[in-house]
Parts: sequence; C-alpha cells; structure tokens
Amino acid sequence: MNKLALYFRLVRLDKPIGILLLLWPTLWALWMASGGRPDIAIVLIFTVGTILMRSAGCAINDYADRDIDKFVKRTAERPLTAGRIKGWEALMVAGVLAVVSFLLILPLNALTKQLSVAAVIIAGTYPYFKRFFAIPQAYLGIAFGFGIPMGFAAVTGEVPAVAWWLLVANVFWAVAYDTEYAMVDRDDDLKIGIRTSAITFGRFDVAAVMLCYGAALAIILVCGWHLGLRYWFVAGIAVAAVMALYHYTLIRGRERMACFAAFRHNNWLGAAVFAGVALDYALG
Repeated sequence: MNKLALYFRLVRLDKPIGILLLLWPTLWALWMASGGRPDIAIVLIFTVGTILMRSAGCAINDYADRDIDKFVKRTAERPLTAGRIKGWEALMVAGVLAVVSFLLILPLNALTKQLSVAAVIIAGTYPYFKRFFAIPQAYLGIAFGFGIPMGFAAVTGEVPAVAWWLLVANVFWAVAYDTEYAMVDRDDDLKIGIRTSAITFGRFDVAAVMLCYGAALAIILVCGWHLGLRYWFVAGIAVAAVMALYHYTLIRGRERMACFAAFRHNNWLGAAVFAGVALDYALG
C-alpha cells in the first residue's frame, strides 16, 4: 500500500490540475467536431485516456528530471528524486498506463490510432526539451492539446484545418499558464541551467503571458465563429478574457505563490470556454 501511495504521487493524481488542463481542450474539440452532440462512449474514452496519459507523462517527466528535481524547492520531495522509488518503477508505471490508454482507443478509427502514436512520442520527449529549447512550454502546448486533432479524428474521421488552429490556440494558452508556473521556479531553474519561457522572456514575462492569452482566445473565437457558434460562445470567451485579466493582477508582482495561484486558476478559464461552447450548442 505504501508503494501504491508513492505511485499515486508519482503520477500526480493528488494534483488533478494537469488533468483538467488537458481535458478542457479535448472537450472543446469533441463538442465542436460533433456539433454539440458527442457520443458519450467517445467522451468517456477520451476522458479516461486523458487521465492515463497525463499520469504516464508525469512518470516520464520525473524519470527525466530525477537528477534535477532535487535542486528545486517545489520538486525536491517527489518520490523518484527523493529515492523512495526506483527509476525502473517510474518507467514501468508509464509503460503500463500508456498500454492501457492504447487499449482504450481500439474501438476508434485508424486515424485516431495513428494520431495516438504521435501523441505518445510528443508526451515522452517533452521532458527533454527543457535541456535545449528556449520555450519548452510551446512543445508542452502541443502535448497537452493533441486531444484536439484526435477528437476531431474520432468524431469525423478527419482532421480539418480548424482543429489544427485550435491546437495552435492551445499552444499559446499553454505558454501563458506554464510561464506562470515557471515563474515560481525561476530562481532554481537559473541555478541549474534549465530552459523555461519565464527565463527566456526575462523582464517581459508578464507582457508575454498576456499576449499569449490574447492570441489563444482570439484564435478560439475565430474557430468557434467559423463553426457557427455565436452569443453564448462569445460570452464564454469574454468570461475567459476577464479571468486572464485577473491573472495579470496576480502575476504582475512576480511573487511565487501568486504566480502559482494564477497557474491553477487556468482550470476555470478552460472551463469558461467549454461552457460557452456547450451552452451555445444547447441553447443557441
């Protein structure tokens, strides 16, 4: 039972914010692709798959960062870097979760399965981008948003241009919220030489976050309008924009806990966009 508790912490099931940040874009896609009437079985498959793949990604991330996390205040007590579990255990957990995720999508079409292979590769390689890529948060946005093209593929059998534009929007959103997250660890990351957007943007970090929020919401707005979404959807985008402005009040002082609070609050921003999409299809 002690091992299971450690594995539970390894895959961050005690911190569901990451699951939600993956799930909201996936749900946007499923609702948009189906005209607001997604098959409940597909929704369940993608929801459970999101939980499993985010968990697998956390295990791979901790394996990749096992010699780095010990030097960062926020991560020093993670089970792997603290020596409570072994590296092979983290890889085993990630492998089992990935296999179960693939078994989940067996009932779906071939294109969805093909895209799932790309999703696994992106998720597995993300942790290493911090070693050399100046803004690894952009790559994270692709990993966290790959449920968008997969969702369209599962529902329609193809991935239209609007799906790729929604993925671009998710990249901007991820750069915004994960820069807030990186602002928490900036001092530690500078010492150990890790690349993050908070370091790359430097004194323009707050401005960059707000510009990314603006770009993300603008692209989502255009995509939704193109698909016929109107007033409830626009209202959802407006609420999300107000939330982004609230985040500005939290991060402008660059205080660690306020930046972390802004990051966590993005769950509600994603939920606001989804609520606008779902309500517009239901009531529009």
